[in-house]
Amino acid sequence: MIRERDYSALPGLPVALALLIALGYVIYALFTLEDPSVFRVLLWSFALLLLVFLLFGLFVVNPNEGRVLQFFGDYVGTVKKPGLAWANPLFTKKRISLRVRNFESGRLKVNDHEGNPVEIAAVVVWRVVDTAEAVFEVDDYQNFVKVQSEAAVRNLATRYKYDAHEEHEMSLRGNTNEVAEDLKTEVQARLEKAGVQVLEARLSHLAYAPEIAQAMLQRQQAGAIIAARQRIVEGAVGMVQMALAMLSEREILELDNERKAAMVSNLLVVLCGEHATQPIINTGSLY
Repeated sequence: MIRERDYSALPGLPVALALLIALGYVIYALFTLEDPSVFRVLLWSFALLLLVFLLFGLFVVNPNEGRVLQFFGDYVGTVKKPGLAWANPLFTKKRISLRVRNFESGRLKVNDHEGNPVEIAAVVVWRVVDTAEAVFEVDDYQNFVKVQSEAAVRNLATRYKYDAHEEHEMSLRGNTNEVAEDLKTEVQARLEKAGVQVLEARLSHLAYAPEIAQAMLQRQQAGAIIAARQRIVEGAVGMVQMALAMLSEREILELDNERKAAMVSNLLVVLCGEHATQPIINTGSLY
């Protein structure tokens, strides 16, 4: 595996100034020869071509950018210091951005852990930290980030349910922070060989596929209704229990088991009913 190593390029400004002065002198000398023999003309012409050739060794490195240097296919090093620099004109100098970038996947259709088709998308924030690996370990590191990120999102969706039906279960919708951390870890593991660091990975879109969206909405509504009913019943039973205990404790009214059952039934109907109850005034005796 090829690792990044720094290359100390010469400062470009002094080299450029020296080359330009030398170039001006050669041009002046070439056109003011007192004895323009063939040998002298060829010598000064060669010097002129050499200086022009050396000028091609100048290159600019922008902030948050690296230049990967190669000499006939052999990796020489990477220049990261911003500014004008000079290196061997025979070196190829490939520009690699070290800036932070965003990649947003398309809406992928995949089955969750329960086999339900869902639409899912993610945003991955990344940057290159090893220019040598990014250039030499993978064919196209930007396309590699795209493909591997989408593969990680697909794999993530198959490991989680869209929605949890029990409190201890993990789900895509209910545990966004844990899911995002899991996604970041998996994407980083896939992109490690490309010299890429993942700064953040988070789901940007999550929904049921259109063909089951309506059915799942009804299922969620039914679950919410059941949960609400359960809480109402628990509260109603507690209130009935409290009412019976207070009647017995304060000796307001003595009820046999049959009358207690009737009272419990009436109270539960009043407390658990969806509609307001209609009062009935008893004008006779208690029994």
